[in-house]
Amino acid sequence: MLTELTHLSAQEYETIVYGNMTPVMAADYLKNGRIMMRSFAETLKDMYPASDLDTCLINFFLSVNPDASYPSVSKKVRNWISGRNRPSCREDLFQIAFALRLSEQQLNYLLCLCTGFSIQYRNHFEVIYAWFLRNGRSYEEARQFFSSLPPVQERNLARTAKTSRLTHELRSEFQVVSTQEDLRNCYKKNLDNFGAMHLRAYYYFEKFSNQLIRPVPGWDSEEEADYSLEAVMKIYLSLKVPSGRKRENYTVVQKLLKQNWPNATSIKNIRSHKEDVPRKLLLLLYVVTENGIADDEFYREMDEEYMPLEERVEYHWWTLNAILDDCGMAPLDPRNASDWLILYAISCGHEESMSERLEQVLSYVFGPEQPKDGL
Repeated sequence: MLTELTHLSAQEYETIVYGNMTPVMAADYLKNGRIMMRSFAETLKDMYPASDLDTCLINFFLSVNPDASYPSVSKKVRNWISGRNRPSCREDLFQIAFALRLSEQQLNYLLCLCTGFSIQYRNHFEVIYAWFLRNGRSYEEARQFFSSLPPVQERNLARTAKTSRLTHELRSEFQVVSTQEDLRNCYKKNLDNFGAMHLRAYYYFEKFSNQLIRPVPGWDSEEEADYSLEAVMKIYLSLKVPSGRKRENYTVVQKLLKQNWPNATSIKNIRSHKEDVPRKLLLLLYVVTENGIADDEFYREMDEEYMPLEERVEYHWWTLNAILDDCGMAPLDPRNASDWLILYAISCGHEESMSERLEQVLSYVFGPEQPKDGL
C-alpha cells in the first residue's frame, strides 16, 4: 500500500484496486455520494481548530480589503466554513494563510485542494507572499514590500522545454533568501523569468496531444493525415461528457467532473499558449494516450499479462504523481472525484483500455439512470 496516503484516502485507493467494481458500479459509487470526498471546510478546521475561525477570517478580510462590506465578507467566509463552496481565487487562499498564520506547507495543501496548483514561484506575487509567510511576517508587509518592486513586463511566454526546470530553480533560489534586501535583489535578478503560465505543463501537454494529432499507423496501415483539434476533441476527449454550461440539475459529483472539462476552443487556446494547461486535461491526456510518452520498453513490460494489477496501478500512480509534481500540480487524491475516476481508469484489466473504462463510467454518470449490475 502507498504509505503516504491518509487512512480515508487509503480506503478509497483500496476500493478502486481491490473492489472489483464494474463501470456501472463505479458510476453508482460516484453518483450516490459514497466516495469520501475531501472538503475545504474539513481541511481548514483541521488546520485551525479554534472556535473563532469565522471571526478571525472575517476580521482579517475586512482589514485588508477596506472596500468590502461586512455582509458580503461574512457570507463568503461562512459559506466556506459550512462547506457550501470553497475559494477559487488564489489571493483569497493566501489571505487565509496569513490570517490563520498557517505554514507554507499548509498553504500549499490548500492551494492544491482548491486550485490544483501549489505555490507558483514564477508568479511575481506568489513568490513574495511565500517568503513573507515563511518568515512569519504579515500580509500587509508583503503588499507594502511588493509595491516597492519594479513591475514585470508582459512578454511572450511560449518557451521551449529547455526552460522546463525554471520553476524548480526559482523555488530553490528564493527559499534560501534570508533578508528583505536579498529578496529584493533576487526578485530583480529574475524579472525576466516571471510569468503566469506553467511551462512544464505545456511540455507534457504537447507531448501527449501530439500523440493524438499525429497518430502512429499500424504495421499494415498507410500513414494517416494529422487530426484537427476538433477531431481530437470529438474522438478522444469528449468521453460522453455533455457539452454546454447547463448544470442546474447536476449532482455535486457531476458538477465536479464536468468542471473545467476541455472543449475544442480551450484546446486551441492552450496549444497557442493563450490559456494555461488545466490539471484535469493533463490527467485525461495521460489516460487517453495510455501514457504515450513513457519509455517504450518499460511500458511494454508493464502492459504484459503477467504483471499483477496492483503493480501496474502503482506504476501509473507514481508516474502520474511525478508528472504532476514536475508541473507544480497537486498529487493524485483518491478523495477527489475526478482523481478517483482517473485512478479507476488506470486500474483496468488487459482486456480493455484506460480510455474505454473511463468513457463507460462517464456515460453512466451523465446518462439516464442505469440498472444495478446483475439486474
